[in-house]
Formats: sequence, structure tokens, C-alpha cells
Amino acid sequence: MAKKSKKRAAADKKFNRDSFYSLDDAMKLIKEVNLTKFDASVDLHIRLGVDPRKADQAIRGTATLPHGTGKTKRVLVFCTPDKEEEALAAGADYAGLDDYVQKVQGGWTDVDVVIAMPQVMGQVGRLGRILGPRGLMPNPKTGTVTQDVASAVSDVKGGKISFRVDKYGIIHSSIGRVSFTPEKLVDNANELITTLVRMKPSSAKGSYMKSVTVASSMSPGIRIDAKALVK
Repeated sequence: MAKKSKKRAAADKKFNRDSFYSLDDAMKLIKEVNLTKFDASVDLHIRLGVDPRKADQAIRGTATLPHGTGKTKRVLVFCTPDKEEEALAAGADYAGLDDYVQKVQGGWTDVDVVIAMPQVMGQVGRLGRILGPRGLMPNPKTGTVTQDVASAVSDVKGGKISFRVDKYGIIHSSIGRVSFTPEKLVDNANELITTLVRMKPSSAKGSYMKSVTVASSMSPGIRIDAKALVK
């Protein structure tokens, strides 16, 4: 068993791994146990009582965090020539079609979000094997396939995030940075949790929100009282 660093040992003493904390207390603790010198991401890991193999339980959607994620997202818009200027004016980092299709085909994926107009999805669809595994494939369910590319770009730049349940039934999502105040982290976490509760499939049986853990990059995970959150 690897020996713990002094920082990790000190962080572990500040909380009990076997205890469940309120959302407020967890967000205060996550700032105290952060081990990095940089402004690390704060992430929620939510295990849901769903079967992702069933289409109606494969949870996927978006939430607009009131305080954003603290990260400037790089946005690529696949669009017709008449919409390029509009997309760029809204804040897109890249906008176009043929040139960017070729770049992605060549392996370029240096973006965080990809938005596309419905009429260009025939060309964009061929990039699925590259964009899909990276979670970048545009999808109507997340609002990234739309005619109104300017609004979609503004939403992403303003704090809109996309999430999807993995094959184990877990949602992994950033809710901010360790530089955020605990109150801002709580607000963002509540927005994501409320969105997920609202999306509970009618076919999901038993406990829906099975576990919730918050962790920053390289920090220990802090368990949150999921039952209290649902109430």
C-alpha cells in the first residue's frame, strides 16, 4: 500500500470518510481538503437508481449553473456560411463547416462543446467515431443541434452544462472550481440535483438518488447525505 503524502494525511484528518455530510458542510470541506495548488475543478458524482441499458432510463440532459463552471469553454459551431458571423459574434471560438469537418477527420478535437445546425448533421454525423467517444457529438437532447446557434453558444458560455449517465448509472459533472465560495458551489449543485430529480423516469424503481459524492481534482471524496437532498 502506497504511503500517503503529508498533505493527503492532513486532508484525511479534516473529515470522516464514513460519515455523510450536508451539502453546505461538504462544500466547505471540499475547499479545505483540496490538495492542488491550481484552481481545481469541483465535481459531483451522483449514482442513480436507473438501468442505462433501458432507453427511458438513459438519463441525458442539460442544466444551467447559476454561477457557471469557472471554466471558459471552447465552442465549435458547424453551420452554413450565412450563420458563421452570427455564431462568432455570440462567442463561438470556431464556426464553419467543410474546413472544420476536415480538421476533425484529421484528429483535431481541441474544443469542449460542439454545436451544429440540423441541415449540416449529414456531414457532421460522419464524425461520430471521433466526436462520440469524447462526448462531443451534437445532440438535440442537449440543445447542441439547433437552428438558433447564437443562443446555443450564449447558453454554453453562460454556464449551461451537459450530462449523461454512464454505463454504471453514474452522472459525473463539474459544478465549479475550488476558488468558488461554498455558497456558489451549493447553488450550482442544487441546480444539477434538482434537474436530475425532475428527470426521474417513471419506470425507475426503488431509491433514485443512491449516492452523491463531491471531490476536487486529486482530493479525497466527501460523501453527501443523498436522502436529505431529495427531501
